[in-house]
Amino acid sequence: MSPKLKKGIRWAISAAILVFLILFARTIDWHAAWSSMRHASLPLLAAAIAVNLLSVVIKGVRWWLFLRPIGITSLPLALRATVAGAGLNNVLVASGGDAARVVFVSRVSGASSSTVLASMALERLFDPIGFVILLVFGVLVFELPPQFERWKLPAEILLVVIVLLLAFFVYATRRMKPEHVPERRAKPRTFMGKFRAYFLSFGQTAGRLATGPRFLAAIILSLGSWACQLWTFELAAAAAHVKMPLAGSLACLLGINVGLIIRATPGNVGFFQFVYALMAEQFGVARNDAIAVSLLIQTLQILPLTLLGMALAPEFIFRRGKKDTPVATAEEVLERAEKAGVAEPAKKS
Repeated sequence: MSPKLKKGIRWAISAAILVFLILFARTIDWHAAWSSMRHASLPLLAAAIAVNLLSVVIKGVRWWLFLRPIGITSLPLALRATVAGAGLNNVLVASGGDAARVVFVSRVSGASSSTVLASMALERLFDPIGFVILLVFGVLVFELPPQFERWKLPAEILLVVIVLLLAFFVYATRRMKPEHVPERRAKPRTFMGKFRAYFLSFGQTAGRLATGPRFLAAIILSLGSWACQLWTFELAAAAAHVKMPLAGSLACLLGINVGLIIRATPGNVGFFQFVYALMAEQFGVARNDAIAVSLLIQTLQILPLTLLGMALAPEFIFRRGKKDTPVATAEEVLERAEKAGVAEPAKKS
């Protein structure tokens, strides 16, 4: 590819991302957002932006915990890919940014995409786990609206089931025997063979990455990320001079993140304002004030992260990475990582 063509494609991709951003920006009531921001406390807004970015950084560290054992030891790479993916999630439906960060890391590191996908799939499990823990904590400690009280017992049962499943997953993978049949480890040639090998590598890698200490660290980091989100809500309300109790911010955060199940619109625009106002009104906040705070929160959460994602996406796309490795078994990947000193030696059966 000639430098001129490469530069043209780079500009075309950047322009396409900019168009997505403009279309997305048209869905926000900027007049109301600007009105609330104009009278808001700038130091508190800056603090809210920093805390929100910190929550994404914590997620990047959490992913790095699962990337290290497969030989991808660069923390800056994990952080940049996580920030870029989170930013692109704001302009793409169905969490397309998550798929993009798998491609980013695979391209730069040279690791097979199935291996990187397995690490991300495990890492992403801890967002809903942290959410359930936060929900249980909220209904036990605070007086939340009736919508949450009815979920108290189901959430507690679900939390127990999650803990048991995680413990069983770790136990089962510790007893997993490595594959030694040469015919099964040969490089597949047919499409179906490659398809099966891809998902076999995915499953084996996910299993070998499951350890008790790693899971515990991931849960702690998840709670830290959710705590930063709650802190962001608190800072934004304070910046807008709206009196919102901690229980109110928690109710708004829990209600809004039901949208994590299906990301129907880029950035959950519209749904965010509706749920925030619905929850905030139950804590004595006027509807107009609630809408203003919700617009403020969404603006400070989305714009800085989206701009960072736009800035980083072309870098990953055009950065010359290592040559993609062929599909390998999880054992081969872990053996290479153990030789590099970044993975725990597998226990012999």
